[in-house]
Amino acid sequence: MFFRITGLLFVFLAPASLAAEECVVLLHGLWRTDSSMNRMEKLLAEASYQVQNIEYLSTEESVDVLAGKSVEAGVQACGDAMAIHFVTHSMGGILIRQYLEHNDIDRLGRVVMLGPPNQGSEVIDRYADWPGFEWFSGPAGLQLGTGEASVPRALGPADFDLGIIAGNRTLNPILSQSLPGKDDGKVSVESTRVEGMNDHLEMPVNHVFMMRDKDVIEQVLFYLENGFFNRVGAE
Repeated sequence: MFFRITGLLFVFLAPASLAAEECVVLLHGLWRTDSSMNRMEKLLAEASYQVQNIEYLSTEESVDVLAGKSVEAGVQACGDAMAIHFVTHSMGGILIRQYLEHNDIDRLGRVVMLGPPNQGSEVIDRYADWPGFEWFSGPAGLQLGTGEASVPRALGPADFDLGIIAGNRTLNPILSQSLPGKDDGKVSVESTRVEGMNDHLEMPVNHVFMMRDKDVIEQVLFYLENGFFNRVGAE
């Protein structure tokens, strides 16, 4: 273990030998596949982490079923790693929250969520009753709103080491009209927050591509190593 001075911060850096013994499970979001996390996977592997990029059919089943299948697949794939971290995009963050609400993970390390609808998304509320939307979103998608059927709002506070990155740029101004305040085109910045989180960082990225953004990935790596985001030069 050693420290490096960055600006005015003393930053703890994990030695490469330690990172090599740690596993990172990647969970993509709704309507996406594991390929959306390929760049994240590549850069984490280059940082000497063992990486498990989990594929799951996001529109086929409910949140609780998807959570059980995807999280357990990731944990099993990590084998005997000394620590198991999670990096999630969008609904992937709700899956790990759902799982940890009812289960423990031995050797659980840190969790970084990108654009998670932790308080639900008003976009789901607006379009849930449109013809064909249920088929398009699947059971899990319909559970990501802000109303009585909202799974995220029914979950308790985070009782694990959690950092959250929220985007504040949109590629879809039509969807953004449904969202209060700043948003990433699918989820408002405020909705990404959840009680119990350790750190929260707002970045100029959009929901669709944030998991591929180099600056976002650098912040993910920083959080996995240090337990907080790097604000030196980021503001």
